Amino acid sequence: MRFIPFNSAKPLGRELEYVARAASAGHLSGDGDFTKQCEGVLQQHIGARRALLTTSCTHALEMAALLLNIEAGDQVIVPSFTFVSTVNAFVLRGATPVFADIRPDTLNLDERQLPRLIGPKTKAIVVVHYAGVGCEMDDILAIARAHGVAIIEDNAHGLFGRYKGRPLGSFGEASTLSFHDTKNFTCGEGGALLLNSTDMIARAEILREKGTDRSRFFRGEIDKYTWVDVGSSYVPSELLAAFLFGQLELHDSIQARRRALSARYANALKPWAEASGASLPHVPPHCDSAEHMFYVRLQDLDTRQRFIAHLRKQSIQAVFHYVPLHLAPMSARWGYGKGHCPVTELVSDQLVRLPLYTSLTDEDQQRVIDVVTTFQA
Repeated sequence: MRFIPFNSAKPLGRELEYVARAASAGHLSGDGDFTKQCEGVLQQHIGARRALLTTSCTHALEMAALLLNIEAGDQVIVPSFTFVSTVNAFVLRGATPVFADIRPDTLNLDERQLPRLIGPKTKAIVVVHYAGVGCEMDDILAIARAHGVAIIEDNAHGLFGRYKGRPLGSFGEASTLSFHDTKNFTCGEGGALLLNSTDMIARAEILREKGTDRSRFFRGEIDKYTWVDVGSSYVPSELLAAFLFGQLELHDSIQARRRALSARYANALKPWAEASGASLPHVPPHCDSAEHMFYVRLQDLDTRQRFIAHLRKQSIQAVFHYVPLHLAPMSARWGYGKGHCPVTELVSDQLVRLPLYTSLTDEDQQRVIDVVTTFQA
């Protein structure tokens, strides 16, 4: 029986041709033609003032923290149900995390909690568009503006998703993207920082180039470059950008395929979910999902583990997701513990992600569906 993995990242178009072209052009370091083309695609489709490719979404988040001048004593609100990079980027600057619980429907940050979580030391709210479904950005923006708090969008899941017709990643002062192996569009490891505020562009270029004004030098605006600010090496190789551009130029077909796969899962599994007490992803009518993942929520941890084992016996890999950050050993230093984010704790025990990747065949997906629908809770 052939193994069906949870994820499979592979070339889908001209990626290898572009990598070979970049290699033969004699420019292997970053900010070459392929980097510029990738950034152009992102600026065009998200409407950002500036897109900067980075070595990872983690590094893009670190740049966002630097741009906001996060420092010791500041507080940053983040959902507990997210990857550690979302909070680590700000803790690295000395900030104290304020963990927010999630909505039980979309699994996004629960905006109704924000008024009681915001305090005089709150510097930013970091929203995560879970699974590519937009957070309730109208309410979040209104609350943030009323309190003078910045919004950063961790849009690692949400490239080409929309909220009320507007691209995810276009709401906050800045947003970040991931091109990790598991994402809709990948170059193995990579990311991007998108800036919606022109005030941040000049400094972002400096931070990205080790704290130097090297970008201005390459544009011929100055006759030499030097160290002018803090920074690090956040520029990805042109080889990675070449592979990524081969994916981004197929964005319409890639997204169409993922929409078709998600719709097929939803339609085929709905009767089983209703009969077994499971639940499927919820996408509000005002949101267009980026279709980053398709998940099932079971009744409890024991049922979830039996479900994963059931699929494993049929050579299908299904995986759970985030362990609540407020329950992590690191969070004990701020006094967090069980019960702080009850919805997050419940969902973390229930959720299973099914195989979903662009090259997943109809035949393999049908096999997943057949095995899922034979599971009895």
